Amino acid sequence: MIKWNDVIKYANKGNPNPPKRVEKSAEEWKKVLSPDTFQVTRQKGTERAHSSDLCSQFEPGIYACACCETILFDANEKFESGTGWPSFTQPINENHVAYHKDISFGMVRVEALCSVCDAHLGHVFPDGPAPSGLRYCMNAVALKKVNE
Repeated sequence: MIKWNDVIKYANKGNPNPPKRVEKSAEEWKKVLSPDTFQVTRQKGTERAHSSDLCSQFEPGIYACACCETILFDANEKFESGTGWPSFTQPINENHVAYHKDISFGMVRVEALCSVCDAHLGHVFPDGPAPSGLRYCMNAVALKKVNE
């Protein structure tokens, strides 16, 4: 189980090696992604809070990266955070999410990215439920729900 100290260690000293790499140019990504998904995942944007019904969906399933379809989260780790974005307590695999220090907008946060294609997913915070205490606050357009 990943804890906050692990997130900080990865953000400061490097992430585990991803299972594979997917690299495309901005033009290649634009051809396969919706404008909203491109803006969030490739340009580090943020969707408007409460703009997706994904926040209130808790059916079993798996969530993958909307860009490269790498498996990221299990619905069993999803919880209602009240933030307006889908939230999870843990990724499916330790090396599928990468962590980078984000000092934009005058704040210090930890950005969560798909480790395979570098898609911006959202941010991780240390205010989630036990036992991990983590809240992976994700942009819904960065995720794709897939069947188990």
